[in-house]
Amino acid sequence: MKETVIKTDKLTKRFGDFVATNEISLEVYKGEIFGFLGANGAGKTTAMRMLCGLSIPSSGQATIAGFDVYKQTEHIKKHIGYMSQKFSLYEDLTVLENIRFFGGIYGLSNADIKTKSEALLNELGLQDEAKTLVGSLPLGWKQKLSFSVAILHDPKIVFLDEPTGGVDPVTRRQFWDLIYNAADRGITIFVTTHYMDEAEYCNRISIMVDGRIQALDSPANLKKQFNASSMDEVFFELARGAKRGE
Repeated sequence: MKETVIKTDKLTKRFGDFVATNEISLEVYKGEIFGFLGANGAGKTTAMRMLCGLSIPSSGQATIAGFDVYKQTEHIKKHIGYMSQKFSLYEDLTVLENIRFFGGIYGLSNADIKTKSEALLNELGLQDEAKTLVGSLPLGWKQKLSFSVAILHDPKIVFLDEPTGGVDPVTRRQFWDLIYNAADRGITIFVTTHYMDEAEYCNRISIMVDGRIQALDSPANLKKQFNASSMDEVFFELARGAKRGE
């Protein structure tokens, strides 16, 4: 039996008369790499903020790691990690200072912080950069470090908002190796991206158009459904269909 760690039922967010996310229903499973795709303005960020417990829905239901998005937002925040494209570490602190700081924020003991810091530095090959200011690291290293810190406390789910924006293709591939390793440990990956080739790396993806989920399946099944050779073609067909009102 698959363990459901994210479940939404007609989750909706309105801002006045504007409906940003419209009746989103989905289930995401433990250890799954779930892609959340859509053009800018499709409602991805609004949906992610609700799932992270940062924004209360207007209607609908959702549980994240077993906790209700209306009543248990503080519990949700303790069981998730989050990383954004804008980079979430402190650039005026060293690599090790950042790891220790966020370890404390996540409530880890001093002993756990010490052990996990050493393991993280070894995994990323940053032993010699432990006392280097994060601001002086190349962007790719910053992003890999930021992801590793986001899962330092072994959350059930990590939310990644456009995590590979602006990095080169080789570094993107290395970043996805870290994602695979985390998923193998049972951490669920919920990732937004505008790189359609990255959608191929996900177990399943949903595609949002104008606030609604218009498709949800594995990349292989979606390409078969739309008789497409790439996810770019699938996305194009969905967008074109939405314009025609299909």
